[in-house]
Amino acid sequence: MSRTDMATRVIAAPPDRVYDALVDPDALTVWLPPDGMSGRFERFEPWSGGSYRLILTYADASAAPGKATADSDIVEARFVELVPGVRVVQAVDFVSDDPSYAGTMTMTWEVVATDHGAEVRFRADDVPAGISAEDHAAGLASSLANLAAYLEA
Repeated sequence: MSRTDMATRVIAAPPDRVYDALVDPDALTVWLPPDGMSGRFERFEPWSGGSYRLILTYADASAAPGKATADSDIVEARFVELVPGVRVVQAVDFVSDDPSYAGTMTMTWEVVATDHGAEVRFRADDVPAGISAEDHAAGLASSLANLAAYLEA
């Protein structure tokens, strides 16, 4: 059964600046990893049809073991659509031997202008069953809080 998870947050920054943080690998490594994780890109090609490989490493793997190794998640993703200033759509696969993480998740980040900056809307469709709804919601909220801190500083 497919699942959709969503999260939103208003960021006190211009929409174009928010969008730029969605497609800049240096910015992404600062704000995208949820609390307790760090990230690094092995490849990053920010254009439609381009791809990236992201390694997310847990600071304490005993609390949340990784999907790919004992302390890491590996994400293979492809950019499906990039609409400057508006939307980033990605097809995401987790590298894992565990079948509960199999399948392609579609992640859509939308940026909508508001009177107070930009609302960032995140939608994940076809979330793998191995990712708990509670953990995913916490991770999304953490990433959005990190994005706000990064852009509002």
